Amino acid sequence: MAQNHFGWQDGLVDTAADLGRLLGPLRRALLRSTRATEDLPDLPEAQIEVLRVLAAEGPLGTSAVAERLRISPSTVSNLVRSMMAAGLVQRRRSESDLRAVGLSATAEALDLLERYDRASREILRTAMDRLSAADRARLADAVPALENLVSNLSR
Repeated sequence: MAQNHFGWQDGLVDTAADLGRLLGPLRRALLRSTRATEDLPDLPEAQIEVLRVLAAEGPLGTSAVAERLRISPSTVSNLVRSMMAAGLVQRRRSESDLRAVGLSATAEALDLLERYDRASREILRTAMDRLSAADRARLADAVPALENLVSNLSR
């Protein structure tokens, strides 16, 4: 394969462009299908990501959530404000430092997240069942590479 002016092989540039073009529509289509299938609330994707962080690591402060999601603390504060009003996030003062506040997902939020994940898995399985065996195998083989890509992007 020929190299382009970035020193990359042309196929890699096309792959990067293809991934960039497909990831957003894939994410939106899955979220749209999941909401419709399970009659789930129309939570913005950013709120779902906050819930994922809090479910995995909470309680956390606003800055810690912002750092993990690579967004500004003010954006997290705005998200949390609306999520608290919806009963999805709760704030608790730290027992060791009364100035510190920890955010955690409520039981309702954890239930919603589990329902989103369960519905997403089923929708993906159904869609993948309609693919050829070769395409399903390619997707399975791509998972470790995609995990590494996420890790590289998170650095």
